[in-house]
Amino acid sequence: MDALGVVVNPIAGMGGRVGLKGTDGKVPEARRLGAEPRAPDRARDALRSLHRRGPDVTVYTAAGVLGEHAARDAGFDPEVVYDPATDADTDRQATGVDLDETETTAADTQAAVRAFLERDVDLVLFVGGDGTAVDVAEVLEDESDSKRDSNEYGAGDRTPMLGVPAGVKIYSSVFAVTPADAGRIAAEFDRVETREVNDIDEEAYREGEVRTELKAVVPVPVAPDIQSSKQLSSGSVDSLASGFAREIDDGRTYVFGPGGTVGAIEEELGIDSSPLGVDVWRDGEVLARDAAESDILAVLEDPVTIVVSPIGGQGFVFGRGNHQISPAVIERADELEVVASEEKLDGIDALHVDTDGEDVNEELRGWLRVRTGRFTTRLVKVV
Repeated sequence: MDALGVVVNPIAGMGGRVGLKGTDGKVPEARRLGAEPRAPDRARDALRSLHRRGPDVTVYTAAGVLGEHAARDAGFDPEVVYDPATDADTDRQATGVDLDETETTAADTQAAVRAFLERDVDLVLFVGGDGTAVDVAEVLEDESDSKRDSNEYGAGDRTPMLGVPAGVKIYSSVFAVTPADAGRIAAEFDRVETREVNDIDEEAYREGEVRTELKAVVPVPVAPDIQSSKQLSSGSVDSLASGFAREIDDGRTYVFGPGGTVGAIEEELGIDSSPLGVDVWRDGEVLARDAAESDILAVLEDPVTIVVSPIGGQGFVFGRGNHQISPAVIERADELEVVASEEKLDGIDALHVDTDGEDVNEELRGWLRVRTGRFTTRLVKVV
């Protein structure tokens, strides 16, 4: 790879740790609740991984937090090809507001990608979630349509894209498993395949309903560390839930993650659960429902068990849809219970963790015993 376009959605994932399950239309609320950006750090991690393998790659990017800062921090001398303060038709031109102090938009992402395509980049590397993936894919599909109209389109002419995961919910199969994987893949890939870009209705998601829609099919680098599309079905978990409920310990605090499998356990315990949120429970009492990270930490009392289920088809235990269970929360727990039906595990080659704490990730890696039924377990490796 000779040339790379890098764009960062700096607000992606801000709502996760404070329990908002997304950032669409929720940035002011997320900030009020104390949310901090996570995308810039993940962008730096990806680009540092790339720089170690390809320090001479030409990097095109957008100004400030949209990519320039992360690229320079990683050791590159990027060429800034889009600056909202001067290029965008927005009030920022008149006010001179520092980009670091304002909220970027989908239009900024798309304008940056168009500038990358004008420079014939070999890959568009974006940092964000499913919404950002949709923004990037729309521009790439417009490029393909334009080439078809001008009879310039041929096999291999579509510019590929690759995502650095930073959003709360990630249903698309265009993302690397971790930021470091994204940098390595960008440096080393030699072929592409088509993958799905999916998005979810965040308002419905906050109400506990999952509504996904296929938005695009785009070329993505071929690599083993590209996550799969998220599957929504997980099979029957009644016996698993019943067995787990029988073994509840008095005086122990339980942190229940999102999802139907864990929700079945909560239902068995008589808990009015938040299907896509995190609940904290002890001795028959719900201490926090649909909790943010701060809510969880405020009510934890030792001993602590975290109960989570891997995402079907992807295998993520932490880092997708449960950012509220942060490294700080994980470090408070003396017990981790991963639960999944046999059917769900049959579709997973390995489990993954992608928290914002690499020390925590490393501690979680290795062989893990997953509860699959009332009395049964299966050993699965966390990589």
